[in-house]
Amino acid sequence: MRAVSKSAMLRCVTGVAALAILAGCEGPLDYDLRGQVGGFSTADAARGVTANRPAPDARGVITYPNYQVAVAQRGDTVASVAARVGLPEGELAVFNGLKPTDKLRDGEVIALPRTVSSTSSVDIASIAGTAIDEAPADGSVRTSTLAPAQPATAPTQAPVASGPEPIRHQVKRGETAYTIARLYDVPVDALAEWNGLGSDFTVREDQFLLIPIKNQPAPRQAAVPASNVTQPGQGSPTPTPPSATQPLPDEVIAPATPAPDVTAEAPTNQSSSALGLPVTGTIIRTYDKGKNEGIDIAGQSGAAVKAAEAGTVAAITADADQVPIIVVKHNSDLLTVYANVDKITVKKGDRVRRGEQIASLRGGDNSYVHFEVRKGFESVDPEPYLK
Repeated sequence: MRAVSKSAMLRCVTGVAALAILAGCEGPLDYDLRGQVGGFSTADAARGVTANRPAPDARGVITYPNYQVAVAQRGDTVASVAARVGLPEGELAVFNGLKPTDKLRDGEVIALPRTVSSTSSVDIASIAGTAIDEAPADGSVRTSTLAPAQPATAPTQAPVASGPEPIRHQVKRGETAYTIARLYDVPVDALAEWNGLGSDFTVREDQFLLIPIKNQPAPRQAAVPASNVTQPGQGSPTPTPPSATQPLPDEVIAPATPAPDVTAEAPTNQSSSALGLPVTGTIIRTYDKGKNEGIDIAGQSGAAVKAAEAGTVAAITADADQVPIIVVKHNSDLLTVYANVDKITVKKGDRVRRGEQIASLRGGDNSYVHFEVRKGFESVDPEPYLK
């Protein structure tokens, strides 16, 4: 009987102690243990949450601004991935420290030694066609944002992945998935998920790994200036009343000047032609329907690229390699397209005059503009318009 009384008393004391602990809490109970309950916290794990890896395109390619990777599918080998993305299997294998016959895991990431897209086969028809299709019947121009154009040879290729570009780490001898995860302060399971590692997290020497991108923290609110902070017991600073400030000087209103006439077109030495040359130079590639939908005009690096006729900038987009493309809409459903340019000086919706600079030529071997003329949805030979 005495033993039973002692046990009941112990349970009672324990219950009272638990109630006292709960009563002493100043806030709600921390169910997910992100506070310092018993010295244990999951706050560091919460801060280490990473974003999902971008989805690849139909060929399994993920495109970043400075590199590309391919995601293997079930049953893939290095050779089959190389065939799918259009690269020599030996080149792809050596770059990743593999053999062409090596089998790959489903979801495994393979680094591409060079880009698999081509700027010479850009399909601009969709860009130009959209600009015409969305034009109002009253002759005014309504613009809209267009997605980056894709190469005609790979119409299913995904655009450049949005968000920050992940670090690409090449595994060195002696490194493991755990040491690499600690090096970049990311969870090892996120590293495995991004790169399609096996359940044992095995990595190989010379393998390229994508380092997961951490979710961006919420922006911090601006700190209160120290001059506005008061100590306890002190009143808030009293603002200076408007009557104590110096009076404003008398406002001097300048006489109104007439608005400049912006309707006149810039003079050109090709005023008799339907369109002016977009750049001073030499035609290095002529129009060939179905193969080259425009002409390529080479000029001096950095030379001005000019609007061939007055119109409105209907679209500014880019090809798969992020090289800008400008589309200008003119009267009678006529469009001019300027590709392979740099340093754009106009924006979508701007009115431009004939001969007005809209961009510049790129440097080196890319010092040329790809110029197209489109009548409706169809491309036409630009040269007759330039004569």
